Amino acid sequence: MEWQLRQEMVSIGKRIDDRRLVAATDGNISARLHGGRILMTPSGIALGSLRPQDLVIIDHAGRLLSGTLKKSSEFRLHLMIYEERRDVVAVVHAHPPIANAFTFAGVPLDPCIVPEVVATLGSIPTTDYGTPATDEGANVARTLIANHDAIMLQRHGSVTVGPTLLSAYQKLEKLEHTAEVLLAAHQLGGPKKLSKDEILKLARLREDLGIGCGVEVLRACGLDE
Repeated sequence: MEWQLRQEMVSIGKRIDDRRLVAATDGNISARLHGGRILMTPSGIALGSLRPQDLVIIDHAGRLLSGTLKKSSEFRLHLMIYEERRDVVAVVHAHPPIANAFTFAGVPLDPCIVPEVVATLGSIPTTDYGTPATDEGANVARTLIANHDAIMLQRHGSVTVGPTLLSAYQKLEKLEHTAEVLLAAHQLGGPKKLSKDEILKLARLREDLGIGCGVEVLRACGLDE
């Protein structure tokens, strides 16, 4: 099981690198193992160049349990998420360029425009700024990650989570695709929001599919009053 998870993590790291959702040695991936252990990509190696044996194992205190390489400098962010979300099995932190640019410009990835985002992710909120690779950088995400599977870190990329490595990665793809669509819409004269009725239908669909709470969507779109 662990070896298969290592292989999958390496494969997903290559997909992230191939799609240029990170640069150089940026980005990190982790997954829960049995016994309170966390399998994680190491520091200093590009995600596209990883081998299964390069991955490290840490505990929930951040201590290195297995591996010859250094643990990722963003281990605090991952541990915070596993502490906050017992349902999460995998975490992907990447630097998708278009989505990241939205945070630099102070433009939110509006939750009330793209139907598939409303139905599946609910919304993609952005945290306050926190220094990367520090407790502050992890804690600014705590409130938002408690209720969202995809968030943007102000000036520091994205975090996506899920019950599997593949689901966490696919949310990253969806997040960056959403940013690309919204950027094009802005260039074409500005995106148009979904109507109140359309948002209400999508909120109900989200609940009917068992994906998440419709109230969160309504709140994000200012329709919860």
